[in-house]
Amino acid sequence: MNKRLLRIALLCGALLLPLTARAEGALDGGADGKTYGTTFTGTSLSGGITSAQQYFRIEDYWKVGAVEVRLDYKASPLTQSERSSVTLLLNGTPFHSFRPVTGETGNQQLSVAVPASLLTEGVNTLGIQGQLETIDPSLQLVCLPTDTRGSWLQVLDSSRITVHYDREAMKDSIRDFNRHFIGLDTVDEGQNAVAVSGKSETAELEAAAYALSGFAKANSLKERTISLIPYVAEQVKGKRAVVLIALYDNLPDELKGLLSTGELQDKALLQLVKTADQPTLVITSRDASMLIKAGRLAANQALLAQIDANAKVVDATTEVGTPAASVSRNVVLTESGDQLTGEGHQERTYFVALPGNRSLADASKLSLDLRYARNLDMERSMVTVLIDKTPIGSKKLSSELADGDRLTLQVPKNLNISGNFSVTVAFDLELKHHMDCIERQDQMPWAFIGKDSLLQLNTKDRADLLLNNYPYPFLRDGSYNQVAVVLPSKRDAYSFQTLTHLFNLLGQYAQTNTGEVRFFGDEASAEELKGRQIIAIGSYQDNKVIRDSNEQLYFRYDPDGGGFVSNEKMSIETEYGKRIGSLQLIDSPYGRGNGLLAITGSGSEYVYLASKLLATEGTLWKVYGDGVVTDKDGRTQAFRFKKLAEPESPSVLREVLERKDVVGFTIAAVLTLVLVLVSLILMIRKHKKSTKRGRGR
Repeated sequence: MNKRLLRIALLCGALLLPLTARAEGALDGGADGKTYGTTFTGTSLSGGITSAQQYFRIEDYWKVGAVEVRLDYKASPLTQSERSSVTLLLNGTPFHSFRPVTGETGNQQLSVAVPASLLTEGVNTLGIQGQLETIDPSLQLVCLPTDTRGSWLQVLDSSRITVHYDREAMKDSIRDFNRHFIGLDTVDEGQNAVAVSGKSETAELEAAAYALSGFAKANSLKERTISLIPYVAEQVKGKRAVVLIALYDNLPDELKGLLSTGELQDKALLQLVKTADQPTLVITSRDASMLIKAGRLAANQALLAQIDANAKVVDATTEVGTPAASVSRNVVLTESGDQLTGEGHQERTYFVALPGNRSLADASKLSLDLRYARNLDMERSMVTVLIDKTPIGSKKLSSELADGDRLTLQVPKNLNISGNFSVTVAFDLELKHHMDCIERQDQMPWAFIGKDSLLQLNTKDRADLLLNNYPYPFLRDGSYNQVAVVLPSKRDAYSFQTLTHLFNLLGQYAQTNTGEVRFFGDEASAEELKGRQIIAIGSYQDNKVIRDSNEQLYFRYDPDGGGFVSNEKMSIETEYGKRIGSLQLIDSPYGRGNGLLAITGSGSEYVYLASKLLATEGTLWKVYGDGVVTDKDGRTQAFRFKKLAEPESPSVLREVLERKDVVGFTIAAVLTLVLVLVSLILMIRKHKKSTKRGRGR
């Protein structure tokens, strides 16, 4: 009997999170013999036919010498090894095949070199296709149904792709500095940083917040942060790339002497300099507002990537802004179309960026342009669309429409999706029954998602003051929403680490470099904080805003401010209350309709502990409700103190105004009605005049 293909693409998920294999060697680039490893997501596939990919990245300044794939796996003991095979592919091209080892020997390991000619700069795709047989061939006297229950292959999370490379030396240009600064290896090793002067004046911190947000947005290692630090020798030592943001008078003298100009009263300067073999991008000005503008330029990755010189002067005429984020638009799913090949379940996933405070609204619609093979069993073949893994609709394929099919689906408004989400188009491509015993061909069957496929995206604001909706209210429609950061009176290393956490995650969500972030000391007045979304950092003792708001906090401090006390949700022992950090999102006492996030604890160490929950998306899932406590042992407890609001009756007027197509139709209808009424009035007047003239005769 001929073999039956069971295509299995193992290594599920678009994982761009290399976790280990730290690089070692010189810091100046060049031939330093480094390695970089990307670990797999451990997964177990069983039964049926499936497909997925594993992604890894090659930076454009790497000179790759070799790439090795180490596959740790365990196959079902029922697998017929002599009749089964697995093929490895890179970017769609096969480069190695092997027969999986089975039996009772446990985990297996395979190491194989990847041909360098198959690699591309940027994202590369590694896949595994397999033919796995579990039925004893001695029993196959006639064609039997495919046995899927015992067919499984487990890929262990110890599997990895290792890239051996040398770094190109950094060129004397801002654009080249930028690509090294946000490179995978630089971020993974913690060899970059955004620094402010030792005085850390508020204008410097504001400019640094914008710059750090832009770098965080460009950082592909979302679970690793880029540090915000004071510019002191022990902090910047060993860094491959440093961005220093400081007012000119606060710059170290050795850096001032390297700058091309000191005439910066109404201008700002970005200049790449080198001290002790450490490349440093200095951003400076004598004017605070111009320094902030230069910080916004550093947040605009599109502009940084275009500066092919080692210096850039910013003046009043320099355009630094990014385009505004679009919140209701048509999203093209694929620029050139995507083809899916192979029998069984095949799928393609598309990611859609959406500001964190926006959620899908009524009237959002998905339209797919499809083509597929005619040799399918149309009674069993179908296409299904999922949003964030929730199916929203399916359609059976049809031989009459195979050359040009279309699927249009309304997006359910009860999906409760906000922020970034995914759209998955999944095909089940089944061949006819009489073909079960025929050898499958590599290019059959197939389906194609056309470039005219798009998502008509309508969104609405999510304005509940809950940590579930973070980063709202501090970001709105992709821009900073009049944020005031109130710092403790005494700042230490923990204070800067807290700011590092905050602006790495906020920066990932920020889609523009607009909006405003202002920094204040704890002596900030009520007038300065009025109308702003406030982030108060510190303890009862060193932050007056937290001290003044203690009665409004859900977890309050004792009368001496030494630690938290029990409340209606949680019993807190006296000493334990001194060893926990807390996140609390309350209504701002300085302006109605605004929020105040207290990142607080009895000391800066516990403030830092609480801020770690807001550092990456990997920890953000622990944060919900409006009051959270965490301790050194990793215990995190979240509560909701605000009462649930009564469901608001939908406003017909508001829903109509949110739909531009309905508004346009309504305006046209009203204008038409007005014209008809005017015409009727004129006709009646004309008729009356004619009647009067007739009587006069």
